Amino acid sequence: MGGAVSAGEDNDELIDNLKEAQYIRTELVEQAFRAIDRADYYLEEFKDNAYKDLAWKHGNIHLSAPCIYSEVMEALDLQPGLSFLNLGSGTGYLSSMVGLILGPFGVNHGVELHSDVIEYAKQKLDFFIKTSDSFDRFEFCEPSFVTGNCLEISPDCTQYDRVYCGAGVQKEHEDYMKNLLKVGGILVMPLEEKLTKITRTGPSAWETKKILAVSFAPLIQPNHTDSGKSRLVHLPPVAVRSLQDLARIAIRGTIKKIIHQEAMSRAGNGLKNPPRFKRRRVRRRRMETIVFLDKEVFASRISSPSDDNNNNNSEDMEDERPEEEETKPSELKPDPPVNFLREKVLSLPLPDPLKYYLLYYREK
Repeated sequence: MGGAVSAGEDNDELIDNLKEAQYIRTELVEQAFRAIDRADYYLEEFKDNAYKDLAWKHGNIHLSAPCIYSEVMEALDLQPGLSFLNLGSGTGYLSSMVGLILGPFGVNHGVELHSDVIEYAKQKLDFFIKTSDSFDRFEFCEPSFVTGNCLEISPDCTQYDRVYCGAGVQKEHEDYMKNLLKVGGILVMPLEEKLTKITRTGPSAWETKKILAVSFAPLIQPNHTDSGKSRLVHLPPVAVRSLQDLARIAIRGTIKKIIHQEAMSRAGNGLKNPPRFKRRRVRRRRMETIVFLDKEVFASRISSPSDDNNNNNSEDMEDERPEEEETKPSELKPDPPVNFLREKVLSLPLPDPLKYYLLYYREK
């Protein structure tokens, strides 16, 4: 097995490689990928493979390869406040990254066939909210997951701005998927062995674009009950935020603005921000390979001769400076980032329960 991009040593290096290979192309998508550590969605005994550009499957738990998720995120053209439906939501990794972009006034729903995977996704979501420092850099649209077959969604369900299906869609189900979209919405799904982006431009008008050659395991057909009736999947209602939630969002937003203004003021007084840690990188050639894992396969992009020449030049340049880089071991271990929002909230003259509420009762 091989990957479309080189393996990384940690989550940041994986994202660096995806950017270099042009799978991640926008800042919003990059921020979402960096905010959530892919290894957190692996079982402990399999985490050594988390930063390889490979799919992973264990029982019913499944993660697509990082280059697939990045192409999906880019194709969805996500924006704050949109509604998103994830068909085959799995571990919730993709839904959580999407939630970071949608913000507090978006809608984030997932449908998953296996109840054990739903429980796994809820555990991982709870872990992220309670322990990840990156959570405080965003206002999060928390995903809601329901169990059921995504081909049995109730016909009276609301339509969505963005829809992704993580299983191969048979041609006869194409119209069913399209009807889940609002006008102006975007659907991304594997169709006829191509990752396909479909934009609904009118009530019965569509634009279709093929993105990448892929092959996913096909959608599982509904299993009707003894009475011959299907089990309809009812998606969560679109709830209105409570006044308490709105107040928390507003207060956190105000504190973030204050922190930003203080940082700008310090910079204006001649106090420069600490230099960003520069990772010691070794450029690698893009691997012209195909990934086979269980029933999922995808083809990597093929690098051009100019890419190889550029990579060779970069390798030569870096090989000429090994001693210079090794003389700065302190750069290899950056200090952990400071959670300024948390520090500011904890310093406020407020009762402790209110402080903890503003921090979502997080453990760190």
